[in-house]
Amino acid sequence: MAPDGGHNGTEGWGQYLHYSFDSSKVRVNNSAYAGRSARTFTREGRFQRIFDQTKPGDWAVIEFGHNDEGDPATDTKYRVDCPGMGDETCPVTYNNQTEIVQTYVTYLLNATATFLSLGTRVIISSPTPNNPYEFGNYSWAPSIYEYYSWYVAEKAGGPSKGVYYVNHGDYGAQALRLMGKDVADANYPMDHTHTAPWLADVFARAFVLGLKCGTAPLQGCVVNATSRIEGALLGTCEGVNSTLPI
Repeated sequence: MAPDGGHNGTEGWGQYLHYSFDSSKVRVNNSAYAGRSARTFTREGRFQRIFDQTKPGDWAVIEFGHNDEGDPATDTKYRVDCPGMGDETCPVTYNNQTEIVQTYVTYLLNATATFLSLGTRVIISSPTPNNPYEFGNYSWAPSIYEYYSWYVAEKAGGPSKGVYYVNHGDYGAQALRLMGKDVADANYPMDHTHTAPWLADVFARAFVLGLKCGTAPLQGCVVNATSRIEGALLGTCEGVNSTLPI
């Protein structure tokens, strides 16, 4: 999602999102930062800087999950969240002080609540897939953060409260399956996570397809109709039921 991706010629999908929106209605500000988790984005004040610039009527897209998993007690980068989906905490020492590490769910719920209090509607997006061809044949299963993302959107009140869920992971995985191994492998030039610009653009369009397949009013600002986004590369809207806060 972040500008310049993981460096070394990679790029984040957020850099291409603006191409899908009517520029007379939407200005995309990509505030993602490489290598951050929900924990570090909070601790470093990056959420706060966005809060300070937010105006009523804005939309916030929140997507984490690539840097959040692990054990805070052994994490040498001091970025993984406390395991769990409630109010669990994990005290650790960071910069010679005690840091009370919270869960991914708590960090996102807190950020969502602040955005809503500022009159900003929120889209909780599940994380993009790692390369599903890394070990040969296509193999992909949703990470726990896909479930956590859905849970956050639901617990925050869902569409009735201005909170929506985009299953970016599923739509990204669908595109990777359809493009095939050779194309996918060529567009993960650095590792199994960071994407080449072409794939970053595909992931941006996959997000937009997920948006268009839901009910968030932001979809009204998308340039293309759903029928023009669906196709041989991105696939189609996935089946959903009323339990999904989309």
